[in-house]
Amino acid sequence: MPTPAPARGWTVVAAGVAVNLCLGILYAWSVWKAALTAGPPGEPMPSPDEGWHYLSDAQATVAYAVCGVTFALGMIPGGRVQDRFGPRVGVTLGGLCLAAGCVVAGLAKSFAGLVVGFGLLGGGGMGLGYAAATPAAVRWFGPHRRGLVVGLVVGGYGAAAVYIAPLARALIDAYGLTGSLVALGAGFAAVVLVAGRLLVLPPAGYVPGGPAAAAAAADSRPPREMVRTPGYWLLLFLMFASAQSGLLVIANAAGLLEQTAGAGSWLAANGWVLAAFGGVVNALGRVCTGFYSDRVGRSAAYALNGVIAAAALVATPFAVAAGSVPLLFLLVGVAFWQYGGGLALLPAFTADRYGPRHLGANYGLVFLGWGAAFLVPQLAGVLKDRTGSLDLAFWLSAGVLAAGVAACLAGRERSE
Repeated sequence: MPTPAPARGWTVVAAGVAVNLCLGILYAWSVWKAALTAGPPGEPMPSPDEGWHYLSDAQATVAYAVCGVTFALGMIPGGRVQDRFGPRVGVTLGGLCLAAGCVVAGLAKSFAGLVVGFGLLGGGGMGLGYAAATPAAVRWFGPHRRGLVVGLVVGGYGAAAVYIAPLARALIDAYGLTGSLVALGAGFAAVVLVAGRLLVLPPAGYVPGGPAAAAAAADSRPPREMVRTPGYWLLLFLMFASAQSGLLVIANAAGLLEQTAGAGSWLAANGWVLAAFGGVVNALGRVCTGFYSDRVGRSAAYALNGVIAAAALVATPFAVAAGSVPLLFLLVGVAFWQYGGGLALLPAFTADRYGPRHLGANYGLVFLGWGAAFLVPQLAGVLKDRTGSLDLAFWLSAGVLAAGVAACLAGRERSE
């Protein structure tokens, strides 16, 4: 007989939030990127960054893109580890890999070190840890709360930039790039190892409360069946379309603020402010979108967020050209909200359509769309190096997001 979620279920949600608050270092990457591109490419950096050399925009985006792709690929084995061995194993391995990646990236003091450390090790650690936190929490709750629970857990990942961005900027100023990466890596490992101990699955025979919970659990479909359905390929594209726009903004947030505010201003020297603001909105977008998607349906929530965000992406280059900082914050905030909302919607979409039992592995396969989405910010870096502008990249991103909205509405389930 269905029972209400016990306090232990909410403890698992809180632990998942704590884990994601560490794994979300990726969303503050623009702070490191701004420091890495502050001088002519190839030139040595001054104290406290002796041994480092400045990178081009495209080079500084490579580690970010590799991290994202590795993150997405790591979700597949991470999901299987979670489904088979439970969330603690995945989170522990993920935290240790992320810590090792940050240390390697910091000590290597090179482009290759950033790619191997932050990109490969860090991204793999994020995939292992992220794949464990959300499914563990979802198993404690029925479909009527699924959007909210997913939004809360993944909201931690989005909110990470709120504190990591200013902390990273302060550490870079005081101890350099190496000190910032090593210190954060060590701190994240400690937090993730402790929080991971609180991540547990429900006991055998547990059935969450709420309408249709038992039926949904019984109708769970494994990955090999999911990938044979048209619905999987739709979810894959919806993830790609939603994610690419947010990742484009995240990779360039600090630089956009510097360009808009003008050289010499306080905001230009503190681009982390926009990254931190984006983190707040990103997290709110996850929680709130998850909440109202439980009421209006996943497709309607996706379409609402997507249409508004596509318009904001089109307008962003004009705000930068006009030097309007308030308008930039508004438009970037819309983009962050949509991006965060998508990352709350897609796990819930996946659980709605294919059940919660195999959510770790199933969502790992859907999450491949997020990894593919890093092609857009990488392309944007190339376009900026060649044209000196991100305008075309933002308009291209808006078109992809609009296509995602159209596909979502075309494939809308009758039940919604």
